[in-house]
Amino acid sequence: MERLNIPARLELVLHLFKWLLLASAVAVLAGSASALFLFGLEWVTGTRGKYAWLVWLLPVAGFVVGWVYLRFGQSVEAGNNLLLEEIHDSQRVIPLRMAPLVLGGTLVSHLFGASVGREGTAVQMGGALADQLNRLFRLNAEDRRIILMAGISGGFASVFGTPLGAAIFALEVLATGRIRYEAILPCLIAAIVADQVALLWGIQHDHYLLPQIPEISLWGLLAMIIAGAAFGLTGKVFAVATHALTTFMRRRISYSPLRPFIGGLLIAAAAWFLGGERYLGLGIPVIMEAFEQPLPAYDFAAKMLFTIASLGSGFKGGEVTPLFFIGATLGNALSPLLNMPFGLMAAVGFVAVFAGAANTPIASTLMAMELFGAEIGLFAGVACVVSYLFSGHASIYSAQRIGHSKHGRLPEGLRLGELADYLRRQKKGDDSQRSNTDNKDH
Repeated sequence: MERLNIPARLELVLHLFKWLLLASAVAVLAGSASALFLFGLEWVTGTRGKYAWLVWLLPVAGFVVGWVYLRFGQSVEAGNNLLLEEIHDSQRVIPLRMAPLVLGGTLVSHLFGASVGREGTAVQMGGALADQLNRLFRLNAEDRRIILMAGISGGFASVFGTPLGAAIFALEVLATGRIRYEAILPCLIAAIVADQVALLWGIQHDHYLLPQIPEISLWGLLAMIIAGAAFGLTGKVFAVATHALTTFMRRRISYSPLRPFIGGLLIAAAAWFLGGERYLGLGIPVIMEAFEQPLPAYDFAAKMLFTIASLGSGFKGGEVTPLFFIGATLGNALSPLLNMPFGLMAAVGFVAVFAGAANTPIASTLMAMELFGAEIGLFAGVACVVSYLFSGHASIYSAQRIGHSKHGRLPEGLRLGELADYLRRQKKGDDSQRSNTDNKDH
């Protein structure tokens, strides 16, 4: 049995005290920023609901936000990916301007009807504010990485009200198949405190009513495997399509403010003439409906198209809440096919599509238990793990890295955004080697 001597115990107490203070400071900043953001988001969402014609100003709003980022925010335009890069390879303190820019940009996106989420904003504000403590305390590189992870955890927890899932998300999102446990204490503290700070400010999180969860059965587990595969493939399509559209827009349109202008025109026209208002913004009312009644089977695909167009053309916001919408409505559509309750399938899809798109099955399972009750844990866990496997090495975060590849042999530390180029180089090398072998044989 290992025994800690007095100096070791003292060092452990000091470590605990240090991170209790630092993580709490991060949490107060992140929770307060999220509260401000959520109050603003509630107002702009209500305003857009009263004045449907505002969607026609979406192209102008996108152009203005794009110009502001071009003029003042190029150093922080990478958003969540910048945070992940700094955690992996510490270079410089993240500019404080990231917080107000993403706050304003996201509120503008929602006011005029872009189909974007909210977690990206909260995470970026939490990370940027947390990194400012580095200027005050002169943290070393390892401590700075941990405090950035605490900022991500605090932002995520305070915007969704899921501290356990948020703490694991900050550890799990860095690399596929690997969790950095050295940051688990600060991330947990930051998540719990940030959530409580947001509640103290008067924030009320969305509540989803889930009817009784059925007993575990063989068919129930098989249904989760089948649905999990569909959720994972959907998350993969979403991630790949969003990155592809982003790349296409950057190659074809060199002046960045024009990208959201053109995207905004298409989104506004589709919403107005094709009756797509229900797919704008967060879409919380539709998510609520998915737990209660059958919905059109195409809802998930329509939301995917609107969100891919919004994010791919450069509107600011997050991906997670749209993924919740996509997952809940896809689960609703799969419910009669799998002979499972609407509520259960909507709840499982809610988290499982996100698990596949972000490669965070453990965090997603914990979120399900926090949102819908511990009884859903086994159903959600099976679906999230299968979704994670079926999404392959796609990710909504291009700076996410390979910790342990899901299948095949891929180099550790490779950015998922660089995977396609790596595979092309490998294929070219294999073809070249095969050609040389054939020439020698002749």
